[in-house]
Amino acid sequence: MRLPPLSLLLLLQIVVSAASLVVEIVAGRMLAPYVGMSLYTWTSVIAVVLAGFSAGHWLGGRIAEQTAGRALYLTGLWIMGAAITTAGAVLALRLGAPLLLPLTTNPVVAIVGLTTIAFFLPSFCAGVPAPVLAQISVAAQPDQSGRALGAMFAAGALGAIGGTLAAGFLFIAWLGSVGTLAAVTISYVAMALLCFALAAQAGHKVGLVMPALVTILTLALAGTALAQPDPCTEESHYFCIRTEDASNDPNFPIRLMVLDHLVHGLSARDEPTVMFYPSAAMIDLISRTRMGRTDFDVLLIGGGTFSLPRAWAAQVPPARVTVAEIDPEVTAVAARDFWWDPATARVLTQDGRMTLSREAATYDVIVGDAFTDIAVPPHLVTREFFDLVQSRLAPNGVYLMNVIDHADRMQALAALVHTLDQVFPSVEIWTEARRPEPGERMIFILAAGQTPTPVNVLDGRSPDPTRFAKMPDRVKARLLADRNPPVLTDDYAPIDRLIGQSY
Repeated sequence: MRLPPLSLLLLLQIVVSAASLVVEIVAGRMLAPYVGMSLYTWTSVIAVVLAGFSAGHWLGGRIAEQTAGRALYLTGLWIMGAAITTAGAVLALRLGAPLLLPLTTNPVVAIVGLTTIAFFLPSFCAGVPAPVLAQISVAAQPDQSGRALGAMFAAGALGAIGGTLAAGFLFIAWLGSVGTLAAVTISYVAMALLCFALAAQAGHKVGLVMPALVTILTLALAGTALAQPDPCTEESHYFCIRTEDASNDPNFPIRLMVLDHLVHGLSARDEPTVMFYPSAAMIDLISRTRMGRTDFDVLLIGGGTFSLPRAWAAQVPPARVTVAEIDPEVTAVAARDFWWDPATARVLTQDGRMTLSREAATYDVIVGDAFTDIAVPPHLVTREFFDLVQSRLAPNGVYLMNVIDHADRMQALAALVHTLDQVFPSVEIWTEARRPEPGERMIFILAAGQTPTPVNVLDGRSPDPTRFAKMPDRVKARLLADRNPPVLTDDYAPIDRLIGQSY
C-alpha cells in the first residue's frame, strides 16, 4: 500500500474547503429572490451549512477508520455527492420554494426551510473529506504527525478564506450564482477523480464504470441547472434585479423593478409625475408642501426606479437632486428600463451615511428609503445617523423616512419615532387616511424637522386619487406610551426583530 503524498492531500483539502465556502456565500444570494436578504437569511445559511459540515465530519470520522485505499474511494464518492447536490441545489430551490412558501407566513420558518432543502446536503457531503484526509496525512507522515495535522487544518482554513473571497469578489460578479455553482460542481468532480486515483494508488480496486457514470450524471445536472431561466435581469454585487412589464396597453408601457423578492418601484413612460406607491406619493406631496416651491435641494438615500428624481425633474422649475445609490447596476437599470435621464440628477455610488459624512452640503429635503421588507440597514435608523442627517438639513429642511410595519404591532414604527424624537423638535407620522385591515402591513412616512407640516391632510394620486393624513399628536403619544420603545443606537438597533412578526 502506497499512501499519497501530503501535498496532494493538502490540495484536496484546500479545494474542497474553498468550494464548500463558495456554496455558502452563493446560498445567500440564491435565497434572496424568494425570501430577501436579511440578518435572518445569513443566520439560517450559516447555521444550516455548519450543521451539514458537522454531520459530514461525523461520517467522515467513521470512514477514516477504514483502510486508506477504501477510505479514499468512499471519500471520492462523497465528493461526487457534493458535486451532484451542488448542481441540484438550483433545482431543489426552484422546485421547493413554490411548495414551501405557501405553507407558512413566518419568514424565519420559510428561510430555514428553503436553506435546508437546497444547501444542507451539499454541506453534508463536503464535510466528509476533512477527517479522512487528516487521518491519512498523519499516517503518511508518522514521524511528523503533528505537523501534518496542523498543515491539514491550515489548508482547510486557507481554502475557506480563499473560497469566501473568490465568491464575494469574483465568481458571483463574473459568472452569476448558477454559473458559480456549476464551476464548484466541476471542481468537486475533479477532486473526486483525484480521490479515486489516490485510492487506486493505495491499493484499492477502483472500477471505471461508477466514476464515469456519476461524472456524466453530475455534469448533466449542472448543465440542466445552467439552462434554467435566470430569475434576474441583472445580478449585481447587492441584488438580483428584475425588470417586469406591468402594462395593460403596449402603447403605454409601465414597468416594475424587483430587487431580490420585493417590488421596489413602478414607473410609466408617459406619466413621469404619477406615483404608483403611497410612499413615493407622500414624499412628493410633503416635500412640495413644506418647501412651498419645486426647486428645492434634495438628497435621496436609495434610487430604485428613480421615480422621484424623474418626477421632480419634470417640475417647473425642477428640483436639484442628489441620489446616493450604493448599487451601480440599479442606477443603470433605472436609466435603461425606467425612462430616467441621468443628466437630471447627481448620482453618488455609495452608502447614504457615507455620503452625509463625506459631504458638507446641506439640503432642503433628505429622503431615507431604507425599508425593504424585513431587511433594513441598521446603520440608517440610529440616533447617531439622525444626528448626522440633522446637521445636513437647511434651517427649514425636513427628513422624510419610509417605514413599513404591521398595523397591529407598530413596534418598529414606535422605536423609529422615539429615536427621531431625541434629535428633532417635530416628528410626524403620515399614512393613508383609512382604517387598516387586521394584520395589514402599512406604509408610513415619518417627517422630522424643526417645525411641523402646515397641513394635516394631503390629497394626491398613487396612482388613483388618495388622501393622506398626519397621525394626531394624542394618537402618536399613545403609540409610544403603549409600546415603551427603545432608542435605536449604533450599539443597539434590533430593527429586524422589531419589524418582524410575532414568532
